[in-house]
Amino acid sequence: MTSPTISQIGEISLIDDIRKQFSQKFRDVTVGIGDDAAVIKPREKYLLVTTDMMVEGVHFDLRFITAYQLGFKLISVNVSDIYAMGGTPHHVLLNIALHKNTPAEFIHMLMNGVKDAMTLYHAVLVGGDLSSTQDGISLSATLIGYAGKYILRSGAHVGDRIYVTGSLGDSACGLHVLKKMKRTVSLNKKNARGNTHSFCEKLGAMHGGPARSGLSWKIVEPLVRRHLMPEARNPQKFIRDATAMIDISDGLLIDLTRLCNESRTGAKIYEEKIPVSIEMKKAAACLGTDPLALAMTGGEDYELLFTAKQGKRVRATCIGEITESQRVIVNASGKERPLSVGGYRHFQ
Repeated sequence: MTSPTISQIGEISLIDDIRKQFSQKFRDVTVGIGDDAAVIKPREKYLLVTTDMMVEGVHFDLRFITAYQLGFKLISVNVSDIYAMGGTPHHVLLNIALHKNTPAEFIHMLMNGVKDAMTLYHAVLVGGDLSSTQDGISLSATLIGYAGKYILRSGAHVGDRIYVTGSLGDSACGLHVLKKMKRTVSLNKKNARGNTHSFCEKLGAMHGGPARSGLSWKIVEPLVRRHLMPEARNPQKFIRDATAMIDISDGLLIDLTRLCNESRTGAKIYEEKIPVSIEMKKAAACLGTDPLALAMTGGEDYELLFTAKQGKRVRATCIGEITESQRVIVNASGKERPLSVGGYRHFQ
């Protein structure tokens, strides 16, 4: 049976359905979905507010991502910004613009992804806006969080160590894999492995060398998952005394440059210390791509990049140190080269 389109259901019914789906009560939300504005009674000293857009053809391609994965990712990328400030996410405002012929099932699955992500991060939907477009899909979320003590990009000092919370380049590599597959994948069904097994064999056979026999769905799955359904890193699990912090959304080098610019410092990082997963190394070899380049310039990992004073207890990987002004990358042989800005930038 064909799913009705959103124009057949109508705006009022769509909003009512969303309101019912997110109707649970929370003690700091006095008025939620249904009025001209939400009413929130703040609980903490500092209020954090962030917003992120996701535009079809720029941030996502529906040939590679499902509606559910898109909804989950939309929330995660905003939560990552709140975490990068040392805060805790709480309230979400969601803006959705769709073509009138979009199947209603699409927005149903999109909101399921949104809901599951908000459950993961203990956030609540308090309102938003629904609109139509002439072509394509445009999404944005505004996330409100709280912090007893916030962390800025501008707090790094000379001598501070530079850390990242996990492996880098997995998301960029996952996107490369999805583009080769030319279709979406399920990350929640038991038959996902079987559906992609033949593709993995083909991809493994594309390039010569010992890596070709090691590619399997077990290797590919965490890479595409990192790209399609990233989970934001809560800084409380890694450190309580970061001096400066930013999330890696556009790539290690460009985001480190942003942190250094705000802190008015330099940085020295070591190639051999940059964490790269075994899965990414194997997949990159089969794709004919340099894993280190993916780790340094690939975006959308949503790991945290932060600095801390030497001697602090940190459960993350140290990749270098803050310097007075010089910004360099040191290779395995000890040779230095300038730290150039590499990563994703809009309008370029």
